[in-house]
Amino acid sequence: MPTIVSSTREIPETGEIPQHVAIIMDGNGRWAKNRFMPRMAGHKRGVETVRSAIRACMERGVKYLTLFAFSSENWRRPPEEVAFLMQLFISVLEQEVSKLHENGIRFKVIGDLSKFEPKIVEFIRNGEALTAANERFTLTIAANYGGRWDIMQAVRKMLAECPHLATTFDEKDLMQYFALNHAPEPDLFIRTGGEKRISNFLLWQLAYTELYFTDTLWPDFDARALDLAIQSYQQRERRFGRTSEQLQAASSLRGGREVAVKATA
Repeated sequence: MPTIVSSTREIPETGEIPQHVAIIMDGNGRWAKNRFMPRMAGHKRGVETVRSAIRACMERGVKYLTLFAFSSENWRRPPEEVAFLMQLFISVLEQEVSKLHENGIRFKVIGDLSKFEPKIVEFIRNGEALTAANERFTLTIAANYGGRWDIMQAVRKMLAECPHLATTFDEKDLMQYFALNHAPEPDLFIRTGGEKRISNFLLWQLAYTELYFTDTLWPDFDARALDLAIQSYQQRERRFGRTSEQLQAASSLRGGREVAVKATA
């Protein structure tokens, strides 16, 4: 498990390739509608895009990929669509987890699993256990996840285990209880489909993440689209509260490579 660095307390290690990419996969329904197909066809095609996104990230040196598959607000969608998404989730878990394991990929699911039927939860837990020791790449699926839920559940867990921290806890105490405590904070956030909002996704963890929005619908998001997002990321100046001059001086002293140090601003 990596050492999790809080970007508001320390300066994380950075590089040309984002180590952690988080994506809101938006646009499946519109992709299908544009082709006079049912929304469900767009969701099926979106699963294929997930496979190609995993492959493209691994080829480029990304180590962590977190995908927002189903938010805590998505239960508001038409019941028939929700039912289809649940069946699609089961199908994907049945067919894909063993393939992930064969390729050295660790599989994790974050979110409130209490609303899922027991069969789904069983598949999730078995998949996580099967792939727990894999270190080549980590795929995290956010399902029935919400950023506000994550913060609240982390506080509750921390206070249940450490009630003496009720009035004295800090970020370091709380961070280990977040659902994404197995991965560093995302370097790059991508939202497909043209919308420009975070939609209650990883509210805590995105504090200093670089944001990238594209009109490309998720089923059309291919390796070239990922490269464009990474190129945009590479043009950003990740200061973490410092000035450009401080950043340049730190980069020069360390031969152009950032290291995790205590933030000075």
